[in-house]
Amino acid sequence: MSHLIFHRYTIIKRNNRYKLLVEVCFVHCKPTSMNFIRQTFIIIITAMAITLTASAQSGVQFSDFNRLKYYYNPGASGTDGLLNVAAAYSMQFVGFDNAPKTLYAGADMPIYFLNPHHGAGINLFSDDFGMFNQQKIAIQYAYNFKIAKNTKLAIGAQVGMLNEKIDPKDVKAEDTTDPVFPSSTADGNHVDFGAGIYVYNPKFWGGISSLHLPAPTIVLSEKYEFKIDRMYYLMGGGNIKFKNTFLTLQPSFMVMTDLDNWREDIQCRLNYEWDKKSMFIGVGYSPSISATVLVGGNFHGVSLCYSYQMYTSGINLINGTHEITLGYQTELDLFKKGRNKHKSVRFL
Repeated sequence: MSHLIFHRYTIIKRNNRYKLLVEVCFVHCKPTSMNFIRQTFIIIITAMAITLTASAQSGVQFSDFNRLKYYYNPGASGTDGLLNVAAAYSMQFVGFDNAPKTLYAGADMPIYFLNPHHGAGINLFSDDFGMFNQQKIAIQYAYNFKIAKNTKLAIGAQVGMLNEKIDPKDVKAEDTTDPVFPSSTADGNHVDFGAGIYVYNPKFWGGISSLHLPAPTIVLSEKYEFKIDRMYYLMGGGNIKFKNTFLTLQPSFMVMTDLDNWREDIQCRLNYEWDKKSMFIGVGYSPSISATVLVGGNFHGVSLCYSYQMYTSGINLINGTHEITLGYQTELDLFKKGRNKHKSVRFL
């Protein structure tokens, strides 16, 4: 068995068939080999070699996961009682050639039929890394019911389509004659499913979910397959209002895993709100991986967040991840009489 390691992927030859295994692998190399490493997409850790964060394309980490919680958990769709539209763009490992770039766009909203509270959403996703591209479209449905005073539980599911593609035309590798290296474009599709449970009230929220439930193997061609790992997420957060002030403290956390590798993120924001407007600053930390700073605000339903993630494992501070999230919220309750008085717990 022979293999060539990329930052996010391992291409393995077994019985004259190649498999593309999605993974995150930081490889220890000497600084003098930087040019070769850039060409083959391996991100260097000069201090130590580590493996982190489960399946990279299977489990994408957004710094603004508070705003994008319905990307991770379909049970969160429609729970704000508002129409939510959001888009996020992430540029990872800035300064490295062919570094990952991730684009997300989605919307969710409540739909009321008689007494039960129903939610629906749609997600669009694209992730580029060198010769690799993943695209996904998914629709979501969530059913909400009351379990205690001011507290609801939502159970959600999503179904979608995954597309994986390899295109080596812009790749500069030291040895493109190696049979492991793809010589032409190949792509494949597979149906994908996810499910989640989400609990929320004005003071706290939390949920557990799983995406890529089939753990599909996508056949790209006669020679190549692409394995997508099943991912699990545990998320939660709260809203701590300071008395007699306009300030709210918003701690939150997210754990993501494929049961072989784990990533934990903790975050805290200080939110200042006045006259339907708000501003916040925040910090985040992922043990042994990164530290993050966030800043943003909300102006009459339009929200903007910028974050910068700095890696703590040997990569220069300037080679971190830039992320921008843009959102819009408004009341748009279908099939419900009267005005919705539910207040969003995302922006208090």
